[in-house]
Amino acid sequence: MDEDTRKNPEQSAGEPPEKPGIVVESGGAVPEIATVGDQSGAKAPAEVASAQQLQTTKIECSRGLADWLTINNVSLAFTSYQTGQLFLVGVMPDRRISIHQRNFIRAMGVIGQPDRIYVAAVEAVWRLENILRRTEVANQFFDRLFIPRNAQITGDLDIHEMAVDNHGRVIFVNTKYSCLATFNLTHSFRPLWKPKFISKVTPEDRCHLNGMAMVEGTPKYVTAVSQSDLVNGWREKREQGGVVINVQTDQVVTDKLSMPHSPRVANGALWVLDSGRGYIARVDEKTGEKENVAFCPGFLRGMTIWNGHAIVTVSLPRDGTFKDLELEDNVRARGGVPWCGIQIVDLRVGGIVEWLRLEGFIKELFDVAVIPGSRCAMALGVGTPEVQQTISFEPEFGPLSLDSVFPRQTEERPAVVQDAAPAQPAKVLAGSA
Repeated sequence: MDEDTRKNPEQSAGEPPEKPGIVVESGGAVPEIATVGDQSGAKAPAEVASAQQLQTTKIECSRGLADWLTINNVSLAFTSYQTGQLFLVGVMPDRRISIHQRNFIRAMGVIGQPDRIYVAAVEAVWRLENILRRTEVANQFFDRLFIPRNAQITGDLDIHEMAVDNHGRVIFVNTKYSCLATFNLTHSFRPLWKPKFISKVTPEDRCHLNGMAMVEGTPKYVTAVSQSDLVNGWREKREQGGVVINVQTDQVVTDKLSMPHSPRVANGALWVLDSGRGYIARVDEKTGEKENVAFCPGFLRGMTIWNGHAIVTVSLPRDGTFKDLELEDNVRARGGVPWCGIQIVDLRVGGIVEWLRLEGFIKELFDVAVIPGSRCAMALGVGTPEVQQTISFEPEFGPLSLDSVFPRQTEERPAVVQDAAPAQPAKVLAGSA
C-alpha cells in the first residue's frame, strides 16, 4: 500500500470545530449524519437540504465519553439493522468523538477484536481485517483501517449474536431456524444445538432464540423470548415467559423474563437484558433468581461487558413487536422518554456513567462490541471506489508449493461395496414443508 493511500484512503471528516464535539463520516449512498456538539446543545448546520433532513440523525454524547474510551483503551462498534449500518466510535487527538459508518444491509450481530471485525448482514457474515501496522495511521489519526476481506454466504438466517470459540470457529444464533450454528463449506450452515422444546430445525423462528453467552470459549447460555414450538409462536409471549437456557445441560435457568437478550458471564455472575422491562439484570445461575441492577430508558438489545461496565444499545419501542410492554410504563413512571443510543453502565452501582444518543432517522440499534487497543477506528465499505483502490499485500514471497510445509498425505478411499445404495446428505430447503 503506497504512502498516499495509507494516509488518506478516504476524504477527511472536515475541519475540527472550536470545541470538542462529534465528527461523523459516511460513504456510499448513506445520508451524512449531522455533526453536532456535546451535551451542551450545539446544533447541526442549518443549511442541510430539507430532503436530507428527513434522513438526518442528530448525535450527542456525554462530556466524559471521550475520557472513558481513552482510559479503557477501546473503540466501539455498533450496528443498526433498521438503516443497515456498522458504526465505529473512537476518539480523535483533539478529544472529539469520531463516528465512522459503513453500509451492511440489515447489520445485526457484531464481533470486535483488536484487528478483526465480524458483521452479520442479511445474507452473509462479513469479516473485516485491519491492514495498518501499529506505527501507521490512516487519514491522519485512525489507528485501525478495517477492510472487508471475506463474506461467508449463509442466506437469510436472521443471524443475531455471534462469537468465536476457542478453536476459532464463528458460532452464531440462527434465529430463523431456532438453533446455534456455524459455517459450512457446502451448505448455508451446520446446526450445533437447539432447545429441547424445539422439535424440528425449520425456518419458522419458533421461540426467537437471540442471545448467546460464551464461557472459556464455549457456548454456555442462550436467551429466547419463549418456549414456543410453533411458527412465530414467541410473538404471543412477549410480556413474560422469556428464558435463559444452559445449553450444556439443556436446563432452563429462569423463565421470568420479558423479551430477554444478550446473556453474558462476567465478574463471576450471569447478566442478561430483561428487554421488555428495561433492566440489566443479574441472574443466579443455580436458583434462577433475578436481581435488577440498572434501568435503561429504551429497548435493550446488545451488550458487552468491559472492566466492570456494561455497554448496551437502546432503541425506541416500535408498534407491533415492542408495543404494550412493561418498558413503556417503566419509562413513563420515571418521567422520561425512550432513547436510541449507547449507554455505559457501572455494574457496581447500577448507574449510567456515559452515553451516546441518536435522535432522528435512526431509531433502532442492535449489537455493540469493543475493539480492544484501538483509539480511533475506520472501515471501508463494500462496493465502494475506496475499497477498489486500497490495495495491500504481504511484503514477503510465499512458497510455490506447500508440500514442504504440509507433507502430502495419501487419501484412503473406502472400499466399494457392491449393491450398496450411496448415502445422500440430508438437505432442507427454505420454504419446504
